Amino acid sequence: MNDATLFPGGLGEPVRPPPAPGGAPRVVGPVRTDPMLLACDLDTLLAPDHPARLVWAFVKEQDLSAFYDRIKSREGHAGRPPIDPAILLALWLYATIKAVGSARAIAEFSETDLAYRWICGGVSPGYHTLADFRSERGEEFDLLLSQDVAALIEGGHVTLERVAQDGVRVSAEAGTSSFRRQESLQECLKQAQAQVARLRKELEEDPAAATRRQAAARERAAREREERVRRALEQQKALAEIKKKNQGAEGEKSARASTTDPDARVMKMANHGFEPAYNGQFATDTGSQIIVGADVTNAGTDLHELGPMCDQLERRYGRRPSEVLVDRGYVSHEGFEEVGGKGTEIYAPVPVRRADPKDRHAPHEGDGAAVARWRRRMGTKEAEEIYAQRAATAECVNALARNRGLRRVFVRGTEKVRATFLLFALAHNMMRAVSLRRVAAATI
Repeated sequence: MNDATLFPGGLGEPVRPPPAPGGAPRVVGPVRTDPMLLACDLDTLLAPDHPARLVWAFVKEQDLSAFYDRIKSREGHAGRPPIDPAILLALWLYATIKAVGSARAIAEFSETDLAYRWICGGVSPGYHTLADFRSERGEEFDLLLSQDVAALIEGGHVTLERVAQDGVRVSAEAGTSSFRRQESLQECLKQAQAQVARLRKELEEDPAAATRRQAAARERAAREREERVRRALEQQKALAEIKKKNQGAEGEKSARASTTDPDARVMKMANHGFEPAYNGQFATDTGSQIIVGADVTNAGTDLHELGPMCDQLERRYGRRPSEVLVDRGYVSHEGFEEVGGKGTEIYAPVPVRRADPKDRHAPHEGDGAAVARWRRRMGTKEAEEIYAQRAATAECVNALARNRGLRRVFVRGTEKVRATFLLFALAHNMMRAVSLRRVAAATI
């Protein structure tokens, strides 16, 4: 846009003063087309208190041996060295706190944005490298989460005495039109197989190298689609069995799976609409607001997610939380008996049943010991005050995650989505750890 278009309709010709007696004034104007050489370094250009420096300092404190163990290029042997995993991890963490979730966007910013360029330090990662790093390093992200929280526990910042758990549903990288029933999936599989066979034949017969590369790419894409359709058919059959058990023959016929992302499920979202999504789970220490556990499922409810999360925390840190705070979506007598029987006290609202005239906080006939304790506990004033911490913890963490872009995932498959959630947990804990250490330093 030029200056003439800033004011549509025009303001008329600019009024210029008459020339001075000594001639028109001389000024030095901008010249933006001549090449320039700037004698400076990236470290000087970046402000000392810039968040990118915080991210890099955090990454350099991490034990990244699990990342380096996967590198095949070694000293004294042939092979091109890959980009340092510390750079890729720092790029993703910085992008996460800046609500950037696209590998292509990060690759572009690595060439144009000072903070990203500073993290790269002259390295130019491609979007494919960035995307593969996020999708394929889920186990390493999981290990980092355990290590960081364990260090905070040792430092007295996290206690695991009281944990709040909540789910956050994110839109999947799939459309509702990609969900198909069994007959349609079988037809899609036949078409995909035929396309793979045709492209493979073209690849074998084409003598031109450039055309062969293009054909190889098309054949690879067709193979990937065939595999997705095959997985969708498997998922559809498994879902049909569940629906048959719960809803009968009609439910079995209605079972559908996505050819774009077979692991995704149509869920009811926060806006009360329905769309393909994943159900992420965060467990957060109430005292510190540090995320201590993260997981992803394709279950449409939180009903059976409490037990697996408590088991996960025990695997990570060697002990279970003393108390766990959840909303009414987690209320399951069977699940409460399992969790309560292992030493964790549950704080969750007791549902009101109009058809049941009994006091809802009094043990009911058939209640197990853990459920009976839960009912009595939630009838006390102390339990009300403790339960109030759930929203201040879990809802705050979910809101921060959404503000950082965790509304839609750009990867497909449960494991890749889980890796994305773990990155969000690492970024969140990084920022919280800075705040906790500042508070601790101020009180000394």
